[in-house]
Formats: sequence, C-alpha cells, structure tokens
Amino acid sequence: MNTNRQIVNKAGTIETSVVTSGLLQPYQAKRFLQQTFDATPLMQAIRHVMRTEKSGEIDKIGIGRRKLRAKVENVDDGYRAKPEFGSIHYETKAVRLPWEITEETIRQNIEGENFEKVVTDLMTKQTGVDTEDLLINGDEDTPNTDPDYDFLKLNDGIKKIITNGGHIVDVDGADDMDMEMFYKAVAAIPNRFNNGRLRWLMSPTRAQQWELFLLNKVINNGGVVPEELYKSPVAIPSMQVPGLSNDVIILCEPLNIINVNTYAVKIRKDATSKDAIMQDKRFYVIHFDFDALVEELDATAIITGLPDFKMD
Repeated sequence: MNTNRQIVNKAGTIETSVVTSGLLQPYQAKRFLQQTFDATPLMQAIRHVMRTEKSGEIDKIGIGRRKLRAKVENVDDGYRAKPEFGSIHYETKAVRLPWEITEETIRQNIEGENFEKVVTDLMTKQTGVDTEDLLINGDEDTPNTDPDYDFLKLNDGIKKIITNGGHIVDVDGADDMDMEMFYKAVAAIPNRFNNGRLRWLMSPTRAQQWELFLLNKVINNGGVVPEELYKSPVAIPSMQVPGLSNDVIILCEPLNIINVNTYAVKIRKDATSKDAIMQDKRFYVIHFDFDALVEELDATAIITGLPDFKMD
C-alpha cells in the first residue's frame, strides 16, 4: 500500500488516467474542487472559501453581545450599535498529485478511452481524502524521520492549530474513557458558542470504544443507558472522522473550520512529448493550492491523552 508520502511526492506508473488538460477556467476549477469537497462527510460539513490570490485575509464580521438599550420617546441619545470586524490570514500551499498510464492499459481495458473518465473520479476523490488528511493532521514541524514527512510538512492542520490555541482537556493517565471528559470540554468553551451547532469529531475506533465503555457500564452495573448517549455525549452529536487519530477528540462547530482554495487548479496531461512517445504512456498531474484555518479558536476544545483502545 502506498504511503501518503508516496501519493503526494512520487509519480509511479499506475493503471489510472484523466482526460482534462491545461489550466481550468474558474467555473471548472470550482466544479473540480466541489467534487473533492464531497469526498468525505467532514469536507462536506466545513466551510470552503475560494480566493484568487495565494495569500491574503478573510474578513470576519460580528454583531457582538448585549446591544439593546432603553428607548425614550422622542429622544435620540446618540447611541449606535457597531459591527465588530476582524480578519484571518491565509497562505495557501501548492500541492500536486502525479501519475502515469501506459497506452497498453487504455487499449486493453474493457472501458477503453472511457477508462480515463472513470479514473478521473477516483483521483478526484483521493485528492479530497488527502486534503482532509492534511486539513486534520498537517504539521509543518513534522520530523524528517517520519515516513509521511513529505506529506504532513505541507501545512498545519486543525489538530495542531486547536492544540496550540484552543481549550485543552488532558486526560493522560486515565485508564478508560468517561463522561466527565466530555463535560470538561464543553465547560471549557464559552457559553455563547454552545449554541447547538457544536459537534464531537472522533475517529471510528474512538466512537466504538465509547460505545463499548457504555455497554460495559450496563453489563457490570445494571441499569439502562439512554440510546442518544451513544451517539451524542452531553447531547452534542458526534461525527466519525477516519482521518483523525485515536488519541484525541475535537469539539467544534464544523463551519468554524475553513478550507481555503484558489481558482488556480491545473490538470495537465502529456501524451505527445518525446518521453510519452518513446515509453508509450501518458503523464498526468493535478495541481492546486489550499490552506486550513480555524476562525474562532475560543470556540474549540480538544481532549488529548486518551488511552489506547483495549479489550477486557
């Protein structure tokens, strides 16, 4: 199985292909990126921002709190409510996904030339899966001894961003999961953000361990666990995120996570160069830019130091 490092950095010859070539128009780039957004449930749930420039600012605007004042008939006291403005800096990183396909594969495949379109969808989906992986796990400080160094070093993801600036609930040393850690995470976030739109982001294994923890409570202590507690600890729904590691749980509103892309998407195809002709193959590369942001870090929490999954 190819590692992420190989996927991003190594153009191995594989039995896949794509038809589009050259620089995409903005509407085509948007369509391509929408396909990558639909690749995973998390990518569908978060906020996506398209920009022309590779770096810049994303404006924030809010109204704030407690703006109402008393009314006195026929009197203007001069009070005016004002919006609150802010901005987040983004700086997209250029990434690529290259591959090759032999003409023999095209000729002998049952799909024929349509094989290129079939694999376009596969490559587009993989681009979305890898983008989510970087959105979550990217770390520019990844040591070069890590087998996925060339992949993870591309950008800082939300796991690192929230760990560095959000609210941390560290349960290191705990023997098992418990309800208290969820309550601590919720309590760490200001009440104004606890508005019904928060979600627990956890790996499928972590979600299954939580279910097992509750089942063991029933088996060992008797009683009944409310059905909604399995999927919604502290009445907050959970989302299973396969790209998230088992040792953390993130609490945030999905729309608080921003994926920034530019319109400069390029899908290049070469079937006429000397190398392509002599090797009887076609070469392909997808190029695009992206950045991962969290709009309001104060509205996020992360549970760290979770124990390994284990069976009794």
